[in-house]
Amino acid sequence: MLLVTIDDMKRDERDKLIVDVRKPGDYEKDTYPGAINIYWEEWDSHKEDIPKDKPVYLFCYTEMRSKEIAEMMQDEGYEVYAIENGIQSYLRLKLADMMKKFDEEENVCKDIERSIVKKFRKDIWRPFTKAINEYELVQDGDKIAVCISGGKDSMLMAKLFQELERHGKKNFEVVFLVMNPGYNEINYKTIKDNAKLLNVPITVFENDIFDVVAGDDIGGSPCYLCARMRRGYLYSKAQELGCNKIALGHHYDDVIETIVMGMMYGGQIQTMMPKLHSTNFPGMELIRPLYLVRESAIKHWRDYNNLYFIQCACRFTESCASCGGTEKGSKRAEVKQLIAELAAKDPLIEKNIFRSVENVNLSTVIAYKKDGVKHHFLDEY
Repeated sequence: MLLVTIDDMKRDERDKLIVDVRKPGDYEKDTYPGAINIYWEEWDSHKEDIPKDKPVYLFCYTEMRSKEIAEMMQDEGYEVYAIENGIQSYLRLKLADMMKKFDEEENVCKDIERSIVKKFRKDIWRPFTKAINEYELVQDGDKIAVCISGGKDSMLMAKLFQELERHGKKNFEVVFLVMNPGYNEINYKTIKDNAKLLNVPITVFENDIFDVVAGDDIGGSPCYLCARMRRGYLYSKAQELGCNKIALGHHYDDVIETIVMGMMYGGQIQTMMPKLHSTNFPGMELIRPLYLVRESAIKHWRDYNNLYFIQCACRFTESCASCGGTEKGSKRAEVKQLIAELAAKDPLIEKNIFRSVENVNLSTVIAYKKDGVKHHFLDEY
């Protein structure tokens, strides 16, 4: 038996060793109480430290890596098990405890909401409202589909829109839209439980995007294809519900990473825009209300309120370039690390990257494109 549930592990009253085989950085953020960390890629060099006289339980991101290790160790005579659904099963337990607390204490949601406009007023609420006003993201008469993936960014965005409805000056409507592209049961339940905890009335629709992306005949990046398909489905459903805009949870860090990625890997200067018109859905717009909110502030809000959200919930979690499964092969992860290293030496780096696309002087560039037409400096030299 390779796979056991977290409840099976808890029922085992013997002296046992619990090992988190995820990256050290993820282990340090959160792990099962009492677990030690041995990164799965370094397992062989630590094998001698694993006892043969006690059971060993392994956590990874899903269960794939820990299952591989457990199978190898069992073949060598060790009593090693992989925890079903990996660290997500532990996070589900923590969320269940939070839900129990929510049932017992009526003010939990109100405290979370209050933290947005009080404790995080400077780092979250003001940057959010600044983006709304500066980029004219919300207008009177708008009906906005706030798209919730289940992660920290979109869940916070939902709460911010609720606050804006209560305290803002614009007359608009919101629909909190959740698309289920084929989540497994544990992730789908986590999304619904968090929505209940945060008092966000969600509208759910389902499709088979994960099945399509997982097909053997699909080439290229599964993450890119999945993102494109998800956006199309969100536009379509939002339009069906009478919305004229969809709101996505991209934040400040996503923006500066996109700028650097375009230069380093695309040979172009471009940015992630705060809003844009849909090409395939006339009359629809996409807005990014977290455009000026730092990811660190979002994480601080999440941790301050003891909230637990899903990360990348797709079937490629352990190899997905956009999630925590592995940072190898992820261009965005490489750029994120590069920016962090530069910012550690000069704190203005991030701000300067962001401002670089606001201060483009067309007379000092060799060429640029507008509406698909390329303009060269020699044209008017």
